[in-house]
Amino acid sequence: MEALIALLTLTALEIVLGIDNIVFISILTDKLPPEQRAKARFIGLSLAFLLRLVFLLSITWIMRLESPLFAVLGNEFSGRDLILIAGGLFLMGKATYEIHHKLEVAKGEVKVPKRLTFGLAILQIVLVDLVFSVDSVITAVGLARELWVMIVAVLIAIVFMMAFAGAVSRVIDAHPSLKVLALAFLVLIGFNLMGEGFGYKIPKGYTYFAMAFSLAVEVLNIRLHTRAKPPSSV
Repeated sequence: MEALIALLTLTALEIVLGIDNIVFISILTDKLPPEQRAKARFIGLSLAFLLRLVFLLSITWIMRLESPLFAVLGNEFSGRDLILIAGGLFLMGKATYEIHHKLEVAKGEVKVPKRLTFGLAILQIVLVDLVFSVDSVITAVGLARELWVMIVAVLIAIVFMMAFAGAVSRVIDAHPSLKVLALAFLVLIGFNLMGEGFGYKIPKGYTYFAMAFSLAVEVLNIRLHTRAKPPSSV
């Protein structure tokens, strides 16, 4: 019974943490040709599961990542901190560039061709998977004691992401305003990762509430605009 409760709790938490991954993958694969997007999502999420599995089987090494490596001005930094800082900077930089690129293209009359290659997309997905995998596995180790519970919870979360990544990607692609909002979410997530790397514990509940509230407002805005009928020309 205890193992089942741990499995349900950890699965729910892994799915929530996986939302960040879904948003990033959806934004990234949107720049690929339509026929390559599903394949890129599948490969990216499969690699995410393999990374998490390898880390779970190397729990001893993973836990060492929380041991301090050096200190700067009295603040100690571990391997996990460095990974979170680097991942946060990457997400913030990537999202900011994409927002700038999208707004600049919107101003011009000629659409800039997509330059992202399939291999580069997979590489970026793997890099972000690495950041989220370390955080995910450390969370799993803290909540569950049995290895099979951790592996099953991670597997269910990955299957969930595979099932919904395509739908999320299509919705974001159909509504440009949602894409900008999703990129803003990535900036927020990156900032949170970097802050956590520097030792500032920002409750994830605050972040997800802000994201959910902004998303709800934007969805209502889209529905209102969709229902609005143009004035009659009679």
